[in-house]
Amino acid sequence: QVQLVESGGGLVQAGGSLRLSCACSGSIFSSNSAGWYRQAPGKQRELVAGITSIGSTNYADSVKGRFTISRDNAKNTVYLQMNSLKPADSAVYYCTVVVIPTTPNISITAYWSPGTQVTVSS
Repeated sequence: QVQLVESGGGLVQAGGSLRLSCACSGSIFSSNSAGWYRQAPGKQRELVAGITSIGSTNYADSVKGRFTISRDNAKNTVYLQMNSLKPADSAVYYCTVVVIPTTPNISITAYWSPGTQVTVSS
């Protein structure tokens, strides 16, 4: 049974920082990619940051230089350090672990957290 549980969301003033954590149960975490998405009201869900099983990272242009994704495989946890927060960063943030099967014609499986609210005030 795979479950992803987030913590660290909340209310912060512009220019402040938050660190989101997402703990993954089960045995899939260490060998698969993980990431963070966010969705604001009336907008599409967008990829914020991703990290592979070996630590390679990528970021949305809007957060480059401000956000850092990392992982601790010993704790089955992925983190998102968010600095210099802006009101435009306000959204529900979701973490995901993506399992890409090695067997051909088997669908990719993505596991999702329930989401945590991040609100940045002006």
